[in-house]
Amino acid sequence: MKTQKFYVTTPIYYVNDRPHIGHSYTTVLADVLARYHRLLGDPTFFLTGTDEHGQKVQQAAQKAHITPQEQADQTVVRFQELWRKLNITHDDFIRTTEVRHTRVVQAILQDLYDRGEIYSAEYDGWYCLTCERFFTDKDLADGTCPECRRPVDKIREANYFFRMSRHQDWLIQYIQDHPQFIQPDSRRNETLGFLRNKLNDLCISRPKSRMAWGIELPFDSAYVTYVWFDALVNYISAVGYRSNETLFNKWWPASYHLIGKDILTTHTVYWPTMLQAMGLPQPETVFAHGWWLVGDSKMSKSAGNVVNPMDMVDRFGVDAFRYFLMAEMVLGQDASFTEDAFIRRYNADLANDLGNFLSRTLKMISANTGNRIPASGPDGVDEPVLRAAVLSAAQAMPGAISGMRLDLGLANVAQAVREANRYLEKRQPWTLAKNKDLPALSTVLYHAAEALRIISGLLYPVMPEKMASLRRTLGLPEGDPGISDLTVWGKTIAGTEVGPMQILFPRIEKPEASADVPVKVAPTALATPPVAGPEGLALIEYADFQKVQLRSAKVLSAERIEKADKLLRLQIEVGTETRQIVAGIAQSYTPEQVTGKTVILVANLKPAKIRGVDSQGMLLAASSGGQLRLVTVDGDLPSGAVVK
Repeated sequence: MKTQKFYVTTPIYYVNDRPHIGHSYTTVLADVLARYHRLLGDPTFFLTGTDEHGQKVQQAAQKAHITPQEQADQTVVRFQELWRKLNITHDDFIRTTEVRHTRVVQAILQDLYDRGEIYSAEYDGWYCLTCERFFTDKDLADGTCPECRRPVDKIREANYFFRMSRHQDWLIQYIQDHPQFIQPDSRRNETLGFLRNKLNDLCISRPKSRMAWGIELPFDSAYVTYVWFDALVNYISAVGYRSNETLFNKWWPASYHLIGKDILTTHTVYWPTMLQAMGLPQPETVFAHGWWLVGDSKMSKSAGNVVNPMDMVDRFGVDAFRYFLMAEMVLGQDASFTEDAFIRRYNADLANDLGNFLSRTLKMISANTGNRIPASGPDGVDEPVLRAAVLSAAQAMPGAISGMRLDLGLANVAQAVREANRYLEKRQPWTLAKNKDLPALSTVLYHAAEALRIISGLLYPVMPEKMASLRRTLGLPEGDPGISDLTVWGKTIAGTEVGPMQILFPRIEKPEASADVPVKVAPTALATPPVAGPEGLALIEYADFQKVQLRSAKVLSAERIEKADKLLRLQIEVGTETRQIVAGIAQSYTPEQVTGKTVILVANLKPAKIRGVDSQGMLLAASSGGQLRLVTVDGDLPSGAVVK
């Protein structure tokens, strides 16, 4: 699968909030693809970054009482820190507030305006703040935004428009002539379906009087650029468009734009027509992957079910998290994320299969051949079967990469690991050692070590830390393994010293559902009659109190609920779970004051709707004389801890 170059991009992520599993998935996917292509010897460039303009960033800054630039500077760090933690090997990280980007955007705008591709007109239509897009009456879905189904506002104002409709016929023909341009095919058909309707021109400006945070139009200082017209340009501004022709010609067009399916239209309609108007080649493929679901529901902040990748990495390790993301989702389809599914795959593929094979191999080499890999003797009937399984996985991996079926590539590797364990069961090296059959034992241990060399190389782009450790233990050279070496059997050098035994993937023992609930102790008979409670106070039995489950919870974010003076909508973290709570504390706390606090949650309260907003639990607070104060945790305690 040799190519001249491989240029892969992620979307640039919005800096109005912290990163979540969706951001992590796309970025890990891009990283794994980039790492595999480096193993293939392809010149590779991997771009990611942040989208730092637009109304949502401006509003987030206003809520935090800081400038939009300060909002961007503070939030971008969260993405950069997470990418370091996830072992992301991007070649560039672009921010749309950087001068190298804003200059290119303004140059493009001026050129398109001078050539009549941009014009001024009055707009009368519906605006979605969340998507930062305008829609016509026919676009709306039951009066709401067709993309996010949130309310829209009626706006009438003068603006600038890109003549996107001029390029509709060309775009339809281009998509039909280039079936790889939009993948998977379901997304290609979705875009073609969208283009059956007349394409409107694209509003590419926002008046500063309404939204001032953006790149100023070079031909009208009263306006800033529409955030999508700005953001999409990052794919070319980062690789030298209008600044470094040699660099640009080296990398453009992109091999893959990796996106979530929710931004399909912007990348398969807006972006291609923009490039066509600029006279630039199209990217080779725009690949739209599916969503991560919790049950049947998409992860979203409003639903309170967003998985925090930092938590998963801290609990289970970065490589295990990366492996699950790549192995679990079929690219293009949705996938369900649950902790049970994570633990099942981790224990089956990593702790049991790979961990067991590694452990048995190293123990036998340590105990019988002086910590050195022995030379192989003659084959028996089982050696060709093992070799075929391992080499088959290695030979299939390049095709899995080019076909964007990493899940299949990893399934083939998992099958090779299972075959390797069957090989040990059949050959029983422990019995060969006991019977002093050293020639046969040497053959088995060499084949096991060689299988580990190839398997660890195939898994290296997905789990770079753990596989680098495994390869060091096998005495293999440092650095990236070449895939060409992984398709050839016999590269392991007999006599190589192996390192000490290590457990790369300790098994996760899932606690019983009630393990974190205080042990119930049956009350003993009282020696004296119970003391009466204060007058007017209804007493409850201890068994009644036991029904209430109290947990520590960290407030991740807070916002006021419209037309509800006393209510705040909170997103809280309870262990690995994120919930939404409606709390009547707005007259005592601002959103900024409550964010970051570790509070006490009644975790098993039946969910309710308050002012039409879902609430999953209740916070404890004390009140006196009209003052209200939240019950908080003294000291550093993780969220989800049991309150006894």
